[in-house]
Amino acid sequence: MRQFNQAYINGRFVPVHGETLIHSINPATEQVIGTTTLANRDDAKAAIAAAKRAQPSLGQTTKAERIDMLRALQAALLARADDIRDVSIEEYGGPVSRAQWVSQYASQCFARTADILTTYDFTQRLGDGVVHQVPVGVSALIVPWNSVAGTICNKLASALGAGCASVIKPSELSPWQTEVTAQALHAAGLPDGFFNILLGRGEDVGDELSTSADVAKISFTGSTQTGKLIARAAVDTMKRVSLGLTGKSASIVLDDADLATVIPQAVAAAFMNNGQACIAGTRLLVPRQRLEEVLLRVRAHVATLQVGDPHDPATAIGPLASQDQYERIQRYIRLGLEQGATLIAGGEGRPEGLDRGYYVKLTVFAQVRNDMTIAREEIFGPVLSILTYETDDEAVAMANDSVYGLQAYVFSANVARAQKIALQLQAGGVLINRSAIDPLAPFGGFKQSGIGRENGLYGLQAFLEAKSMVIG
Repeated sequence: MRQFNQAYINGRFVPVHGETLIHSINPATEQVIGTTTLANRDDAKAAIAAAKRAQPSLGQTTKAERIDMLRALQAALLARADDIRDVSIEEYGGPVSRAQWVSQYASQCFARTADILTTYDFTQRLGDGVVHQVPVGVSALIVPWNSVAGTICNKLASALGAGCASVIKPSELSPWQTEVTAQALHAAGLPDGFFNILLGRGEDVGDELSTSADVAKISFTGSTQTGKLIARAAVDTMKRVSLGLTGKSASIVLDDADLATVIPQAVAAAFMNNGQACIAGTRLLVPRQRLEEVLLRVRAHVATLQVGDPHDPATAIGPLASQDQYERIQRYIRLGLEQGATLIAGGEGRPEGLDRGYYVKLTVFAQVRNDMTIAREEIFGPVLSILTYETDDEAVAMANDSVYGLQAYVFSANVARAQKIALQLQAGGVLINRSAIDPLAPFGGFKQSGIGRENGLYGLQAFLEAKSMVIG
């Protein structure tokens, strides 16, 4: 059985001072695979202090030096790609295809930021002055359990590219993914303190990061509820805050869409990452006159998707990450039925033949109203709600009738028409006739889905402050 009781601080793996012990469970087998001792507030203070000491030297590095660091990190993560893939399957239950993608994405984050830096100008002449883009300072990078290596590397690449030392706090539910990622990052040989990593609870480690006067910025990805707590805690020290939060994304199928092509894409958008994705398109809006054809195609396609062993390349959907997640999905399925939605696939319980593991049935509801709980709240599992509309304007109004605005999808044979719809949607990103994001496009949300943007150029600029110099 594995044991994890370390933090990565000032370039070294050191024992944590915390005493809280948690167990890791393989979600496919429900077997305990290890224990983790969490860091505490003292460990967080040590990590912040290490980043603070490193910040002056990192902030003064040249663009060429930062590019070299990013290239070293790219190579180091690529060398451990298979290990990242394997531990993601074991700890998290990600299907092998998804885990393989994440293992490659992690290294690519550093490559993309290095490419951006090659042409990025940190100074700009405006009128009589010169504007210098300077590092915001020590940054806390808080990472969710549903995308560990990828999110760590995406945030860290931007922070380093901007010249910011960081303290990284992944979810305490992901120790083995964190361990492998930390080992890979360490192998790149960056100077001590440029990045620090520790696992801990929000009430001590998270709170210290949110309130410390030595932390200048927080980049958080997670739930809206937690994001609000972080923002409130950060305001006393006027931290810069980037928040990537909850989503309840709508997929709009226009009446001219080729359903044979569109339905598999829309289902993929809803069920990505075992349904545990903030950008999942879990509200499928379809023309009323095409509903019956949509239902036939959705039923048929969902029936082809294999739920099971995440190690099996044929598996499309693996287990949910935990018992809590499993029970959460069962509760939402019951709510859908109680509130009058029509079940057309799936339902409560495990799929046939799977009597162990946190597996759920791929569930689809029709006759869903936009005021139902399953249409309002982020379920975070493979549950799809199908709603109907009469006109394009009604589809837009339904899609926008949400407190969230992270992502949206539009499917149409007419790209110009789809673009017109997309411009009216209150979402930080809209994908047209596809279900995969572009990693260089800015990512973030409107409304209660967040503040600020990540990825590419926008991700880099989120860790920079503009300093004006005007000489008389």
